[in-house]
Amino acid sequence: MECPLETRQDREILVAYSSRALNGDDTQRLETHLKTCSACSEFVRGQRAVFEALDAWEAPPVPVDFDRRVYARIEREGSWWQRMRFGMSIPWLYRALLPLTTVAALVVLGVVLERPSPHRAQPQPATAEAALQPDQVVSALDEMEVIDQFNHLMKPDSAPSKM
Repeated sequence: MECPLETRQDREILVAYSSRALNGDDTQRLETHLKTCSACSEFVRGQRAVFEALDAWEAPPVPVDFDRRVYARIEREGSWWQRMRFGMSIPWLYRALLPLTTVAALVVLGVVLERPSPHRAQPQPATAEAALQPDQVVSALDEMEVIDQFNHLMKPDSAPSKM
């Protein structure tokens, strides 16, 4: 038999043996294994100590007036719904002013959110070299050449005449 602690699949066999819930054939094989494996023997001793302690433990008796005390405490503290409703039962003046104060708070919040924060870092403009693509540079150079040719053609006509 393989060691149940090493295979991890058979650990429940050790627990079942410790609680005396294992069937006869498996019990025989496990008892043979326990004679040679000290780790499993120690595990079984620990489990049996736990089961014996649980069997020996007796719950304290429930007092006769337990139910009465529980119900009295529930009535004294009230349900969560009653506590919530009690918080909402504010005087009529506050109830009338509540919508107005809510609207005022929303307006102030809207103004604060609309105004840009002075502490925000402004995005740095991208340098011309980083923003331009090669085809944009070629296109810009072609347009500059056309403008330069146009300027040469226009210079003789645009010279002011002397009188």
